Amino acid sequence: MTTTKHPSQIHPPEVSRPDPPEDFPCLSEPSAVGRKHSRHRRFTPQPDSGTPVQPAVNSKSTQGLVGLKNLGNTCFMNSILQCLSNTQSLRDYCLHNSHRRDLNNNSRTNTALMEEFAKLLQTMWTSSSSEAVSPSEFKTQIQRYAPRFVGYNQQDAQEFLRFLLDGLHNEVNRVTVRPRGTVEDFDHLPDEEKGKKMWSKYLEREDSKIVDLFVGQLKSSLTCSHCGFCSTVFDPFWDLSLPIAKKGYGEVSLMDCMRLFTKEDVLDGDEKPTCYRCKARRRCTKKFTIQKFPKILVLHLKRFSEARRTSKLSTFVNFPMKDLDLREFASENSINAVYNLYAVSNHSGTTMGGHYTAYCRNPSSGEWYTFNDSRVTPMSSSQVRSSDAYVLFYELACSSRM
Repeated sequence: MTTTKHPSQIHPPEVSRPDPPEDFPCLSEPSAVGRKHSRHRRFTPQPDSGTPVQPAVNSKSTQGLVGLKNLGNTCFMNSILQCLSNTQSLRDYCLHNSHRRDLNNNSRTNTALMEEFAKLLQTMWTSSSSEAVSPSEFKTQIQRYAPRFVGYNQQDAQEFLRFLLDGLHNEVNRVTVRPRGTVEDFDHLPDEEKGKKMWSKYLEREDSKIVDLFVGQLKSSLTCSHCGFCSTVFDPFWDLSLPIAKKGYGEVSLMDCMRLFTKEDVLDGDEKPTCYRCKARRRCTKKFTIQKFPKILVLHLKRFSEARRTSKLSTFVNFPMKDLDLREFASENSINAVYNLYAVSNHSGTTMGGHYTAYCRNPSSGEWYTFNDSRVTPMSSSQVRSSDAYVLFYELACSSRM
């Protein structure tokens, strides 16, 4: 069976990094068609009260508990920025100015996005005031990198996260001169060794602090139903987009969603790939497993209809706060696949008019807070799970206090 490239059906776009210029349909728009000329209904942002945070314990514990002003439909951006601000390793990378060592100051790469991101996090974590911070300078840079964020339309938080991580990675990529693409045959190697070789090959082109934290490796296996030949492909992933196991209003578990994402599928009819051994198109089974687990695992719950983007699943997904054990989805025996939750990006409302907030666990105090644009308020950990949960941020348990 062909091993160099599987059909597109087995590598859905949700497990790869996007091409920045690509234009996604806007979350709150009725239709992507005619968007240029339509004056669609705008989401009304929450009033910018600048209400100061209520300190949980003492002034030291309030570091990082700073709201972000809504610049006009920018709650999607604020929600993701707060989740990343509470990603301890990324926060420290910015607070200690470690990113400066990695900036690509060559003529082809602009480094303003990483600088503004780091500056924003530094302001949020060193400010003696609890006044909300304006992310306008940061917004200027992200829309230069990804012009789809120009203006004040509501956008999708998960798509914003992808573009942002992609932009930050490009500016601190340790590889300044990418090697020429060469085709190497690793098919004769055992899967574990093949996965390592493919990962090394990926790092020859994409190697940064962002990759260190957020990128894992997915293994997809195709098995020919006729002769039993199995081929494997290994791809990096920056997040996993999980289908919600049931539709409607019933409760499902996060593990149900993971099992649905990794379940064995049959490729038949038009989807049949060509078997390398049979030299013919054959019915095959396809299965995903996780070859390499990232330090920060981002799980995106697919609440929005891909076809029309006019409907939203409000199913309650029950996700663990601690000890999310994903070893059953590992390609090999993995001792490191247990995660703890530290942030959630929430979407309330509908596709026509919604609002984003974030729930984050402060890395210093371990307490949970609600970040609603300018307002930051303490919350109970028992309130974190809700049917609004959209993007979940998990940290590998062994790295929680590194």
